[in-house]
Amino acid sequence: MKSLLLFLLAAFGLAGCSILPEAGLAYDQADNLYRRLGSDKPPRQIVINLTRQKAYLYSNGLLVGESPVSTGKEGHDTPPGKYRVIQKNAKHASNLYGNYVRNGQVVVAGADVRKDPKPPGAVFVGAPMPYFIRFHGAYGLHEGFLPGYPASSGCVRMPMRQARRFFHAVEIGTPVIVKR
Repeated sequence: MKSLLLFLLAAFGLAGCSILPEAGLAYDQADNLYRRLGSDKPPRQIVINLTRQKAYLYSNGLLVGESPVSTGKEGHDTPPGKYRVIQKNAKHASNLYGNYVRNGQVVVAGADVRKDPKPPGAVFVGAPMPYFIRFHGAYGLHEGFLPGYPASSGCVRMPMRQARRFFHAVEIGTPVIVKR
């Protein structure tokens, strides 16, 4: 399989490129390769490895993107399973987690609307979740803080650059596999 891939890369003028985007072969180049081979649109897939705290982006079986992630902490575990992208929103904000604000001032930070009552005169402002890719219920991938271990309320946080890259690489219906 590897020798076939190297042959195809050489045949289409991509010899010396690596599969990983950081080293040269971006997913748009992989797409171009598959189009030249007669495939109309290469299938994409996201795989999230909970144990390794990594997300992987594949295009027609080739690894074209990789990112560290922070998944759900204990009690808020990111659920393993096979899903599909069901929503994309580049400027998403949480409707569960955020701050209560009154007169432009935060009066309750880090609020959970299910547990923290709204103070009189305050409004809820959801936590920003840029480049949100929903794959199951309230769970999704998005830009966020990565402390190096599972720390989210169930979503999959990624660095901004990778969150943007994954967001633009997938569409509604793209498979998302979450595994241990």
